[in-house]
Amino acid sequence: MTGPESVFTTPSESSNSAGVTGPPALAIEGVSKRFGSGDDAVLAVDDVSLTVERGSIVGLLGPNGAGKTTLIKCALGIVLPDAGSVRVFGTDVSGSGRRAAYADVDAMLEGARNDYWRLTVRENLRYFATISGVDPNSVADRHDRLLERLDLADKADMAVRDLSRGMKGKVSLASVLAGGAELVFLDEPTLGLDVEGSRTLRRELRRLAVEEGLTVIVSSHDMTTIEAVCDRVVMMASGRIVADDTVTALLSAADRDAVRVTSADIDERLLSTLAQRFDLRAVETDGPRTIVEVGVVGDQLYELMDTLREAAVTIEDVHTVQPDLEDVFMSVTGVETDAIGGIDGRTAGHESMPTPVGDAGGQPS
Repeated sequence: MTGPESVFTTPSESSNSAGVTGPPALAIEGVSKRFGSGDDAVLAVDDVSLTVERGSIVGLLGPNGAGKTTLIKCALGIVLPDAGSVRVFGTDVSGSGRRAAYADVDAMLEGARNDYWRLTVRENLRYFATISGVDPNSVADRHDRLLERLDLADKADMAVRDLSRGMKGKVSLASVLAGGAELVFLDEPTLGLDVEGSRTLRRELRRLAVEEGLTVIVSSHDMTTIEAVCDRVVMMASGRIVADDTVTALLSAADRDAVRVTSADIDERLLSTLAQRFDLRAVETDGPRTIVEVGVVGDQLYELMDTLREAAVTIEDVHTVQPDLEDVFMSVTGVETDAIGGIDGRTAGHESMPTPVGDAGGQPS
């Protein structure tokens, strides 16, 4: 009789190292999904195509209702699309190879991360490696590295329930990576982390992508994280992709360069002149001082300085304002960034393939 160990794989059997070529990690082609019927029907995803190459980190952004939640659920096999196809590492997930396709896929969704709180940190890593079909003993060194790099080494033998919220978030990330998954979906991975914890997470994601060829799709309100770790950003609105490019390209195309000028000599008459001649974007007051933000392109900067000089304005402070990803998002979608939802703000848990079974409190059943 074959023992249970025969179903385990080792990292060398299941993982691609960085630099290995092959089909893209994820290929979505013409996917559409409609919910409901008749006048009440909602087209959540409208003919979306998206390819994510191996070893890349892609940010997925969009306001609530943009369709990204449904798109990700289609990619994970949680929702079946009405049209189109999804391939994971070249395998069509609608076919007979579905189980094999998701063997190297994992996800961490926002909410109650389903790490088992009564188990220790290290026991959680071993458990999630096991349900991914990986012998936990074969990846013990990997677990040690994850614990060390995520600053969890001194907490390895503590029960998760005794950790802070930020530490629990790190444990969830480590659990996702415990089995050597090649493609992971991360929703709000910095939730609950302090500044240093967020930096540690960003550093580890970049290292895993560069050194081990990990492919990551990340959704986050934290624009700093998106800008820092993502090779590419995909923005969705009304069920369609409205922007898809590198962070650098998106920022360079934003055309939102501006100048902020502070002076006590800016009065209502000058404000009227600035509004007529330039793109006057913001006016603030700070005691006797007025701060204006003016959009300028090319020689308009010199024209603005001439206008201020003609008005006998003594400038106390002036500096340029470069566009950031938040500016790009607002420009493309017309939505404030606080309206961005995660991959699924309603679905709680650490979604693994297969998904672990446990109660809502993260306790073993």
